[in-house]
Amino acid sequence: MSIVDIYQRFPAEVDCIQYLEKIRWHGKPTCPYCNSKKINTLRRENRYHCNTCNTSFSVKVRTIFHRSRVPLQKWFLAITLILNTRKGLSARQLARDIQVNKDTAWSMGMRIRKAMFDQRDLLLGIVEMDETYIGGKPRKGGGGPRRKPGRGTTKTPVVGMVERGGKVQAVPVKNLKTKTLASLVRGNINTKDATVVTDEFVGYARLSAFVNHKMVNHKIRYVDGEKHTNTIESFSAILKRGITGQFRKVSIRYLPKYLDEFCYRFNHRKNNDVFDKTLSRAVGA
Repeated sequence: MSIVDIYQRFPAEVDCIQYLEKIRWHGKPTCPYCNSKKINTLRRENRYHCNTCNTSFSVKVRTIFHRSRVPLQKWFLAITLILNTRKGLSARQLARDIQVNKDTAWSMGMRIRKAMFDQRDLLLGIVEMDETYIGGKPRKGGGGPRRKPGRGTTKTPVVGMVERGGKVQAVPVKNLKTKTLASLVRGNINTKDATVVTDEFVGYARLSAFVNHKMVNHKIRYVDGEKHTNTIESFSAILKRGITGQFRKVSIRYLPKYLDEFCYRFNHRKNNDVFDKTLSRAVGA
């Protein structure tokens, strides 16, 4: 979906409403409060009246669009812009693009991220696993104090796992101890039917006790046949450039939401129906 498509397909608010009703109800409106189908149509207001609980409602009730005064066309534009940007879209940029204030754009972005969440199925096959670090102040050069890079940093560690040729998952963690990493593997990877590929970090050393584990020594070579972590490192590069280049700063509180956004975009990068899929999640269909 492109910006031109949005203007052509949804020129008015009523067009957006009808499309949402089609996705959510498939032609059979249902009361979101009591799930009754005994309703009357209020055409002038683009709403419905439930004869069971005596309540009026629209298709936006109990969705990410609920109680929002922003026109649905701008919502559709925001979803399209966020889906089409490889490294994310800041609230200020979104505010300029759809002509709303910064706080409104931030709120819209966070609501859209709620819809950009995939059910985390266990990863299979060859699964690459690596860690990266988000946040903190940049290292200073010259004569100023230097901050430790890599695993010596005080930034928030994020562990990424990608099924080669499949989906990616990224989870923020408090530490990179063996127990923490082993728990992530058990919770996100099918340990019976998967091969985990990591670098030589000592925290991964004990994974071989319960899963087929291969390590690539980056001091010798980065690719050794099927043993490499290039896929997850590429995803981490996109994630870090998006955080530092677009959002500049992300609090630990909201970091999981931003990780879901980047994973969702990566997992559906070849899906031509990702706009409809996201709308479907947005209305709870």
